[in-house]
Amino acid sequence: MLAQANRLRRPADFRAAIREGWRCGGRLTVVYVAPANRAATGQEAVWQAGLVVSKAVGNSVVRHRVSRRLRAILANEMPKLPEPRRVVVRALGAAGTATYSELERTVAKCLRKVA
Repeated sequence: MLAQANRLRRPADFRAAIREGWRCGGRLTVVYVAPANRAATGQEAVWQAGLVVSKAVGNSVVRHRVSRRLRAILANEMPKLPEPRRVVVRALGAAGTATYSELERTVAKCLRKVA
């Protein structure tokens, strides 16, 4: 799935990616893409991803299923981007009943569009 270094964890990182980035929305998800953080220590920037899956998507079982699917999709799609980015995927209510291929199509289309 997503390695530790590739996960957005702090709320400030989520807010920065949403505010600084480009947005692409669809029926199932909204994808925010921002430039990667350049580390102050001089390390190479890496792509990072985070998920927002609210209760509007469904109960706990449905939310976790959607989260697992989105993490797998991001793990496959993010390395294909031409340069490191920070990505936040917000699942909308319809994502709870969507198939894996529908989610994959939506996220991949948005990543191609804004990257």
